[in-house]
Amino acid sequence: MTLIKSISGIRGTIGGRVGDNLTPIDAVKFASAYGVWLKENRKKENYKVVVGRDARISGKMMQNLVMNTLIGLGIDVVDLGLSTTPTVEVAVTLEHADGGIILTASHNPKQWNALKLLNEKGEFLDAIEGEKILNIAESGTMNFAEVDDLGKITKNKAYIDLHIIEVLDLDLVNVNSIEEGKFKVVVDGVNSTGGIAIPLLLERLGVEVVKLYCEPNGEFPHNPEPLKEHLTDLSEEVKKHNADFGIVVDPDVDRLAFMDENGNMFGEEYTLVACADYVLSKTPGNTVSNMSSTRALRDVTEKYGGTYEASAVGEVNVVDLMKKNKVVIGGEGNGGIIYPDSHYGRDALVGVALFLSLLAERQMSVSALRATYPDYFMSKKKIQLTPGLDVDGILKEIETRYQNEQLTTIDGVKIDFAESWAHLRKSNTEPIIRIYTEAKSQNEADTLADKFIEEIGAIAKL
Repeated sequence: MTLIKSISGIRGTIGGRVGDNLTPIDAVKFASAYGVWLKENRKKENYKVVVGRDARISGKMMQNLVMNTLIGLGIDVVDLGLSTTPTVEVAVTLEHADGGIILTASHNPKQWNALKLLNEKGEFLDAIEGEKILNIAESGTMNFAEVDDLGKITKNKAYIDLHIIEVLDLDLVNVNSIEEGKFKVVVDGVNSTGGIAIPLLLERLGVEVVKLYCEPNGEFPHNPEPLKEHLTDLSEEVKKHNADFGIVVDPDVDRLAFMDENGNMFGEEYTLVACADYVLSKTPGNTVSNMSSTRALRDVTEKYGGTYEASAVGEVNVVDLMKKNKVVIGGEGNGGIIYPDSHYGRDALVGVALFLSLLAERQMSVSALRATYPDYFMSKKKIQLTPGLDVDGILKEIETRYQNEQLTTIDGVKIDFAESWAHLRKSNTEPIIRIYTEAKSQNEADTLADKFIEEIGAIAKL
């Protein structure tokens, strides 16, 4: 059982001992710290926070704990109920709120949940602000409101619809062409809020929708991370219904992956590549993704005369570099599309609309579209951390061993070889070391990853 405090928020497994897991007491503690930080940071008379959740089983309990903690601090709450991470982000700005909290553990299994914390722009907090909240939580110096100053909760269930309207109003979303394309799509909503939001968006675009696991009951029918090995049912449904393609999202709908008409993965890494291809063809410019993302984005960006740069892993790091470089589109290779004309957050709804606009314009199948991009193959593996393991020391030793290669050390160690790369880093969301590699074939990528797993194992035993 685990409690992780990081740049990605407060994340842990439900139940168990206080301080070791995400218990109700821990939820109240960190929600209180966020509320205190908000008041210190904003220095206003009245405060408002938007709160929403994915459909996981513990969500309603966690949301009630968080909302009632906030009103106990004298902060008003807008309760979105079942929602998506990007919908909450959009709602923060539309409500002119002071911040937001999403109750979701993203791609983690059902025993996990988390508090994802937003600022007044509807963007994730940076490491400095996150550290302030952790310090407040540990200090215990929190003053709650007296009875006449308690906040109030207002329910608003309209924001998924409002979010969809915002997406449809984007200049590059070609609603008419999509409608004329008469697409049929299978949607795997992993029994969370993507099962609400994605079909609604598609129906507004005139797309015929076949629903698979779209009941938002939190009973994930497969591992909720949208990877090939978890999506055999989607593959079968796409072929069975002669669909144009399949869509899968993670439980909070900020990651997006496609499956082609033959039931084969388009490639989670290529979600951003395809959307960037479309956006860059209309509005040439620069792009950003994180260090663990495919080189294909660099290739597509350079084709349109732009510049590509990689950030440290973590959405807030991607967003910071996107703003600095004034990019037209960016995101993360895990299927996270960040389109500044909409908002600075990973958004599967935006990704779906851009991808459909591209398909409608090019009038080609999804498999044919995939064939237009450079072929890179990625291996994503991990090593479970054990107590007392000196991860920083291990990564430093790797850095020393490969000092004659092109190294980047802003986030773990990334080693760029001529035809491949390897990125080794501690996860922000799980007690693991992630080993991501990319090469010109799957076998080369897997072999490279296995080589580093063996090397780390050998170093750990020194």
